[in-house]
Order: sequence, then C-alpha cells, then structure tokens
Amino acid sequence: MLKNDLLLRAAKGLEVERAPVWLMRQAGRVLPEYRATRSKAKNFVEFVKTPELAAEVTVQPVTILGVDAAIIFSDILVIPEAMGLPYEMIEAKGPRFPNTINSKTDIDKLKIAEAGDLDYVMQALKLTKRELNNSVPLIGFCGAPWTILAYMVEGSGSKTFSKAKQFLYTQPELAHQLLEKITLSSINYLKGQVAAGADLLQIFDSWAGVLSEKMFYEFSLKYISQICDALSPLVPVTVFAKDAHDGIEKIAQTTCSSIGLDWTIDPLTARKQAENKTLQGNADPCLLYADEKTIIAQTQTMLKTFGKQKYICNLGHGLYPDIDKEKVKLFVDVVKGYGW
Repeated sequence: MLKNDLLLRAAKGLEVERAPVWLMRQAGRVLPEYRATRSKAKNFVEFVKTPELAAEVTVQPVTILGVDAAIIFSDILVIPEAMGLPYEMIEAKGPRFPNTINSKTDIDKLKIAEAGDLDYVMQALKLTKRELNNSVPLIGFCGAPWTILAYMVEGSGSKTFSKAKQFLYTQPELAHQLLEKITLSSINYLKGQVAAGADLLQIFDSWAGVLSEKMFYEFSLKYISQICDALSPLVPVTVFAKDAHDGIEKIAQTTCSSIGLDWTIDPLTARKQAENKTLQGNADPCLLYADEKTIIAQTQTMLKTFGKQKYICNLGHGLYPDIDKEKVKLFVDVVKGYGW
C-alpha cells in the first residue's frame, strides 16, 4: 500500500487533497548528487545499463526535492538497441546511431524486442521499488513509436527531422512496417516494466510537433493508441506529445488516463478539448531561471487555473541542466503548500 498515492489517484480521476507534483528529467544534472553517481560509469549507455546506479538516481529526487513520484532513470533509445540498432550518447551533443534504417532489408533485420532483452531496466525497477519502500509511485516510460523511428532513420537529433519525414512521405508502407515493430516492442517492454513494479506509465512523443496534424494522426497517434489499449487495463498511462497542439481532442479519445501538456498550450483550452482526462503540466522550465517571487506567483497562477482535481503538476518539458536546484525545490514546495 502506497503511503503517498496522490499521483495514482489524480491519474485515475479520483479526488485528491492537493495536486501531485513530479518533474520530467528530475533525475538529472540539475542535482549535484546525480552528477556524483554519474561519474561512476564510463559513459551514459553504461550508466543506463547499470541497475544499481539507475536505481540510485531514480530515488534521489524523491529524497532531495520531495516530489510525489519517482520515474525510472533510463532512455527512450533502449528500444531500438534492443531491436538490434545500438546507439551512442555523445557528451554535449546527444544521441547518435552508427547505423540507420533506410530500406526494407534494414527493417527486416530488426527483431521485435521482448521485456527480457531489457532486463537491466527491469532490474533497476525492482531495485528502485525496494528502495522506495512504498513511499511514492514509480513511473515507467517509453518513447512514442514515431519519435523512436525519427532517431532510427535520422541517426541523431535534429531540428527538423527532414530525413525521417522524407521516409514517411516517400516510403509510407515501410514506415508503417517499422512503426508496427517499434510498437510491438514497446508494448512488450512496458508490460515488463509493470511486472517489475511500475505503477504508472508515460509515453514520450518528443517530436510530435514536427509532423502536420494529418501525419501526426497517421504515423504517431495510431501507434500511441495501440500502446494505450494494451497497457491501460494494467496501469494509468500518460501521453505526452510535445507541440501537438491540434491533437489534444484526438489524444483524449484514446484509452490513456492523462494527457501531458507543454507550456505553449493554454490550460483552459486543453480542459475543453480533453473531455474527462487528467491533465499534466505545464510550466515553462525556463520559469525556474526567474527570481523566487516570480516563480511563486506564476506557479500559483498555474495551479489556480488548472484546479485541484484531475491535474498533475509538472513542467511542460524536462528540467535544463543549469537550473538551480534550490529553484526546483521551491517550485515543488509551492505546489505542495498551495492553499486549495
């Protein structure tokens, strides 16, 4: 039995005493403690693949920042690696794939990953669950199939993902074949996470915003919906499709429990579009560069606008590495102390 089940109740649309709060990238470089643990691994990929280290940094924000949930420390790109396409993480640059997907032959070589192919994540979840000792919920996650495809085809991060979008336009049938393989792998992976102790799940569609509305529905939301259908009977599922402003109504028609919002979306508009779903978000991470008075005022305004019920307080994207840890703690404390 969880001592603090606010997040679970909010995600399910049940009554809460206050809004729960957690932060995307809360286990990250904003914490000196994270950097100390990170130094024990020779590179990022080894770090992710070491369950003891991943569990340690997953728990840190709960202890240090007082957030209402832990999210397992991992990376969305573990899925393509498990499918047979390994990645590298280049310091200060981001991910890189030595090989990319260009043809049917490339896709045919990929396997549909099983949970066992990502046992290091399952072990990290189990260790974290034990360390948390039922204090707060544990969130598992995966990348949305379109976002994963974008990296597998592009080979690295990009402002436009023009190579990946070219693939959608010129080889749509192959794109759907690849998306289906990624989707089935993701479902297996997330089911494994639930079996290992994840209480909730989040699907990150980081690059939803580079697609047109029509292409988002065809190449992204279709597969997100498939994942929701498979996992939502087990645990609450949040869909976070960054910059998919035109997609909220359609996202609300999936079986997800919650919809994550970036900071460019008006909360009241989202409420109208999202039917009866719980909303999550949506402070601009850059707010946390401001002075304390501004952080307090704008956070309280956001809380008042969203309301207490069917709401999970978060940022509209992940924490940036150079944000002051004390400003992050202030944000969390304002949410927890807000006078509803």
